Amino acid sequence: MGVWNAIAAGAIGYALGSISFAILVTRWKAGIDVREVGSGHAGGTNVMRAVGWGPAILVAVLDFGKGYLAVWLAQRLGGVGLTTAIAAGAVVIGHCWPIFAGFRGGMGVGCGAGALLAIWPLGFVLAVGLGVSLQLIIHHSARANVFTGILLTPLWALFGALWPWLITAAAVGSVVSFRALSDWRRVYTELWLDRR
Repeated sequence: MGVWNAIAAGAIGYALGSISFAILVTRWKAGIDVREVGSGHAGGTNVMRAVGWGPAILVAVLDFGKGYLAVWLAQRLGGVGLTTAIAAGAVVIGHCWPIFAGFRGGMGVGCGAGALLAIWPLGFVLAVGLGVSLQLIIHHSARANVFTGILLTPLWALFGALWPWLITAAAVGSVVSFRALSDWRRVYTELWLDRR
């Protein structure tokens, strides 16, 4: 039964992640595909570039919510452990490579943050603090995201996270890091703003 719960959690997580709110909102607001402008990513930051702050905030909230929901549902299926780690990794994978949008999605940060909050609120705060600090130090979003994903699990361990939480943090962190590598060489003109 545990194996089937884990498989179900992964499938539900991936399906939720594959709902690309960035694409849906920009088509609704402006009749465009957000992946054809700016960075080419289907995420809140690129929505802000394409159609403004209001739609971007809406997308960020929805992306965060689907990450949270995927893990919350997994907890109902199998508690906290491998099942939640699979769901968390799957929802971020779905966001980054969505089956409903030609496998061209976003970077997974907002979605992953929602998944982390569902596991451990303090860990979510730690993750945000780590991510923001690295953004300010490195001044390059993708590289900061790579290092945030790598350092997330050790940071949680340092603050006493239980092993079931750590494997979920590792699942989210590894997917976010891997996805961010695709932008490692991208040139940014301003921190968190438009790119050349």
